[in-house]
Parts: sequence; structure tokens; C-alpha cells
Amino acid sequence: MGLSTTHLLLLLLVVVLLFGSGKISTLMGDVAKGIKSFKKGMQEDETPGTPESPRSLDHDARTGEARRDTTKSG
Repeated sequence: MGLSTTHLLLLLLVVVLLFGSGKISTLMGDVAKGIKSFKKGMQEDETPGTPESPRSLDHDARTGEARRDTTKSG
């Protein structure tokens, strides 16, 4: 019980009648822009940036308190 060619053509006709061809082309253009933006963002993530220095957590055994070192080295 699959979709035949007739079913697909009727479905396409209903979609075009409901939305109009102009709205569909605008929608597809927006989808293409979104994909391009996503690919650009993925490429920017791959470029190596300046790595942040790791933060350390020091523990004072006498008081039982932990303090975070937020100073950057280098």
C-alpha cells in the first residue's frame, strides 16, 4: 500500500492550490539560506581559535574550603 504516481500528483496539486507557487518558492529560498548559514557556522567552529587557559580549583585542607583560581596565565 504505497503511494502511486497519481497520489503524488494529487498531493502536489493540493499543496500548490493551498499555498500557491510563490509562497513555496519563498519557503524553499528560506530553507536554502538556513542551510548555507548552518554550513558557514560549522566551518567557523572548525577553525582553531585561541584556547582558554584551564582554570584550577584549589582546596585548603585546614578550612575545608575550595577556592577557584580565575586568573589567566600567560
